[in-house]
Amino acid sequence: MPFEESFFEVLRALQHNPNINQRALATRLGMSLGKTNYCLKALISKGLVKVQNFRNSDNKTAYAYLLTSAGIAEKAALTTHFLKAKISEYEALNSEIEQLKDELALEHHHAANSLRPYAQN
Repeated sequence: MPFEESFFEVLRALQHNPNINQRALATRLGMSLGKTNYCLKALISKGLVKVQNFRNSDNKTAYAYLLTSAGIAEKAALTTHFLKAKISEYEALNSEIEQLKDELALEHHHAANSLRPYAQN
C-alpha cells in the first residue's frame, strides 16, 4: 500500500476510533507495526494528528490519537482523491466487462453459425 493511501487509512481509522492502540491499528489496517508507527509519527509531525495521554487512566501508556482541524481537512481531500480514483477504476473495469461480454456473445454467435451446416446433414 503506497504511503499516501496508508496515511488516508490511518486517518480514517483514527477518526472512527481515536482510542485504538498502535498494535490494534496495525492489525486492523493490515500493516506492520513499524509502518503504522511511521505513519502516525508523520501525521503528528505534519500537524494532522495530535496525541492525548490519558492521565486519569490506570494505563499510563494509553493514548488518544485525535485528528486536528488540518487532519480533518486533509482526510476530506484524500477521500475526494481516492473516490475519484475508485470511480475511474470502476468505469474502466465496467467498460472492460462490457467489451468481454460483447466478445463472448460474438464468439457464441460464430460458434452457433459454424455448427449449422453439420446439423443439416
